[in-house]
Amino acid sequence: MKQLYPASITGGGFAEGGSVLEHRYGEGDPFTLGVEEEYMLLDPESFDLVQHIDTVLSQVHEEEFVARIAPELMQSVLEISTPVCRNAGDVDGELRKLRAYVTELGRKENCRVGSAGTHPFSLFERQRITARDRYRALVDQLQYVARRELIFGMHVHVAVDGPEKCIGILNALLVHLGELLALSANSPFWRGELTGLESTRQMVFAAFPRSGVPPRFSSYDEYAQVVGQLEKTGCIADYTHIWWDIRPHPKWGTIEIRVMDSISRVEDAVAVSAYIQSLVKLYSDRFDAGKELPSFHRMLVTENKWLAGRYGLEAPVMDLLTGRRNRVPVAQLIRRTLREIEPHARELGSDGELEGIKEILSRGNGADRQRRVFNANRDVAEVVREIADTTERVQAETVAA
Repeated sequence: MKQLYPASITGGGFAEGGSVLEHRYGEGDPFTLGVEEEYMLLDPESFDLVQHIDTVLSQVHEEEFVARIAPELMQSVLEISTPVCRNAGDVDGELRKLRAYVTELGRKENCRVGSAGTHPFSLFERQRITARDRYRALVDQLQYVARRELIFGMHVHVAVDGPEKCIGILNALLVHLGELLALSANSPFWRGELTGLESTRQMVFAAFPRSGVPPRFSSYDEYAQVVGQLEKTGCIADYTHIWWDIRPHPKWGTIEIRVMDSISRVEDAVAVSAYIQSLVKLYSDRFDAGKELPSFHRMLVTENKWLAGRYGLEAPVMDLLTGRRNRVPVAQLIRRTLREIEPHARELGSDGELEGIKEILSRGNGADRQRRVFNANRDVAEVVREIADTTERVQAETVAA
């Protein structure tokens, strides 16, 4: 398989000014996957965040992992990225390997690792900015908005074999953003309090410029013109400073879906990856067949996404695909989507992992789990311990195997 993405699937600087925006769509195998996850570094006793990213990274010597583990804006955050994966089964293996590895690194540096959309009680005022020019420049530009960004996300890249197809699929995927947020929502706490939201992360990140639901583009050239205008006027350094919930990533020839919270259970993260990959395959096949792809006004898609962030899997959303008068639970739309994409998941070899979506619907998402743990003893530190135990469980499974 041709290596479509580099070892780390972050960074930019590939665009040129004007309407010229080079791309690598079609240079590699379509539908291959790359997944990024952002983790919390935790004190093993208090379960508060710790500023250990530099000491943890200093222990990464194995060549296999050097380019797969990276810092983020704050020193209490660690990011991992998988290599290119052919299907969700490959994602499962890579995420388990990476989670086990960083768990062991953390223990050597006397810290734990946790995956969730927000830390339930840590304060952003106590976090240190990572000593990198990129992050210092971001804080200098965005000020309080950047300093407050104590949030953790999961990003999924899917390779697409053409720039116009990328735009068509991206427009079609907007109607599913609420589904993806409801499945992954894992941040009901902020600064020690239940917020009443399933994804507080989404509401915090909404303050960022160039974030949220992207506009619908009519063509790749129109997208390139928008990026070119922002670049040549100095508003952004490159297109990676456009932080939409879903965006083209021309440098790697992918669509990048960014709406999800970081997910605690690795099985759930893999299932969401399978869901996304199968959706891209569904709309790619329709595009190739000359069929019209769904496209809805940004305001409607944004409303459904907000409802999913507020209510999770019980969100009463608009059924935009049928236009029915009454709202329906987002879980009902997810089940319908599952029926549509299951044949495509089988073709991709991701059908086994896609079954995990049914488990999420049955059991609840991460936010539901956090609230259940909290309601038992009203102990927010116990919630963080549960997040860490769930995230690190793969390490114990690896040792046992």
